[in-house]
Amino acid sequence: MAKTIRIGTRESALAMWQARWVQQRLEQFWPEYRFELVGMKTKGDKILDTALARIGDKGLFTKELEQAMLRGEIDLAVHSMKDLPTKLPAGLFIAAVCQREYPGDVLVSRRAAQLEQLPPGARIGTSSLRRQSQLKHYRADLKFITVRGNVQTRLRKMQDLDLDAVVLAYAGLARLGLEEHITQRLPFDIVLPAVGQGSIGVETRQDDELICTLLKPLDHFPSRVAITAERAFLQKLEGGCQVPIGALGQVQGEQLTLQGVVASLDGRELVRDSIAGSCAEAGALGAQLAEKLLAMGAEKILQDARQEFENNG
Repeated sequence: MAKTIRIGTRESALAMWQARWVQQRLEQFWPEYRFELVGMKTKGDKILDTALARIGDKGLFTKELEQAMLRGEIDLAVHSMKDLPTKLPAGLFIAAVCQREYPGDVLVSRRAAQLEQLPPGARIGTSSLRRQSQLKHYRADLKFITVRGNVQTRLRKMQDLDLDAVVLAYAGLARLGLEEHITQRLPFDIVLPAVGQGSIGVETRQDDELICTLLKPLDHFPSRVAITAERAFLQKLEGGCQVPIGALGQVQGEQLTLQGVVASLDGRELVRDSIAGSCAEAGALGAQLAEKLLAMGAEKILQDARQEFENNG
């Protein structure tokens, strides 16, 4: 009888799509094994009436899966890379960074209007401080309404709350076959994505040699390099949901280019820069770019953002 490998996943439609994608790839590479999905709810799935930043807990969408893995109840866990904290629990690691989908954000507008065409004071649905601050920097008149839930829920809330638009990750809409809703891909010079956005990450126990071997074919080198740099950038800034930080690594051949941004909650202050170097230096480049932004004023912006957030909490 074939050995069963248990794949942990959140139960949302998008998370299940991602887990099935991993399952199908593993079945193609390793037909001698049986791969079974195990769905579970995380803290982030249960608290839907509060902005993520307000919950203020790292690992909102990963902790329960990681605990199940450490208990031996599942063998690996499939995550959106952007949900994985930069510091993982002892004994766990990211065995595969899967090939990245287009990593940017998109606008979904009720009236097929692009960002520049939205009316003055347009109401935009998103709970992401990163999206809000960068869009406020671009257009200070925009009003933001907290919208959470799965992709379909957010699209429905745009109608229910009479919003002009919502901002979502391209990857989620594409994976669910909902690309026809996209009005505009938001340019990277206006909004940099979340660290790791667009990639599926597979986490497992470091000492599980079998699972590590099974996952090797799913690891995509250019995506791993880009996201390694982004995560090093985020870790150096000690960022999370509560501070508006965006980053984008891009690989061409042996060369990596990394862009990063830190913005104030009101969008008035924003520091942004880029760095380039060898793919082999991905982690160091991420840390170096963070240092550059800190020297440009990001440290004060981050301190003020955390203070303002605590005061309004």
